[in-house]
Amino acid sequence: MIPYDTKVLAFDLDGTLTQHKSPLSSEYKQLLTQLKTRYTLLMVGAGSCARIFSQMRRFPIEIIGNYGMQYARAKETGDRIKLELCRDDRAEVDVPLAIRRADELRKKLGYTSFEGDTLEIHESGMLTFPILGTQAPIQDKLSYDPDRSKRRAVYTQVVEMFPEYKVYIGGSSSFDIVPHPYAKLYALDLYCAGFGLKHEEILYFGDDYGIGGNDEDVFLSDIPFQCIDDYRTIPRYLVPLLTDDRTGEEKRYELESIGK
Repeated sequence: MIPYDTKVLAFDLDGTLTQHKSPLSSEYKQLLTQLKTRYTLLMVGAGSCARIFSQMRRFPIEIIGNYGMQYARAKETGDRIKLELCRDDRAEVDVPLAIRRADELRKKLGYTSFEGDTLEIHESGMLTFPILGTQAPIQDKLSYDPDRSKRRAVYTQVVEMFPEYKVYIGGSSSFDIVPHPYAKLYALDLYCAGFGLKHEEILYFGDDYGIGGNDEDVFLSDIPFQCIDDYRTIPRYLVPLLTDDRTGEEKRYELESIGK
């Protein structure tokens, strides 16, 4: 059932609109283009706005990045699409302490074999704890913990190691470690306040709504939420939004290939 007051369609990216770290498909880009004529489209991501913009194949959309630390608009100017960064917050990081904690955590949990660095420290002040290391092959990352059960089993121990941060089960084999108060719900509250919107005017699509997931706080809020358990199924929820009315028949868009 589509909430009647919906004005904004908000999306998580990896696992919701795309496979992890994979570009937006041509079919989904076509669908978003059609949805954009009826709704404001908003990405609410864990990564930077620039990375999201690239993964979205420069699709013109509003982007919240780094759990609300960044906000940007992708605008069409003539035949070009340019990303305009409107907010870029930073947090200080005690780098030696963060690395020492990551090393202690690896010894405690048995994650001592990894490729690349033990911890990724982003310019924003966010941290990523990659279980397999920063340079592990993408296929190894995708196959490590597809149902997130391995990371959920140790989630509380990661939280205890980084008490001044919020910790999320991020990506396919890592934990996102985010400075307070940044979170997806916090970011959406800022967005609503800035544009005079109510929670019920947003419809959010996310896949990571379980314990420790980075969509969990939105899922537990009063924002309408559509669970996506496989990014390949999202057209079944989006195509009905392309209607002449809230109960009427679908417009005759050329969407036959989408979702098949």
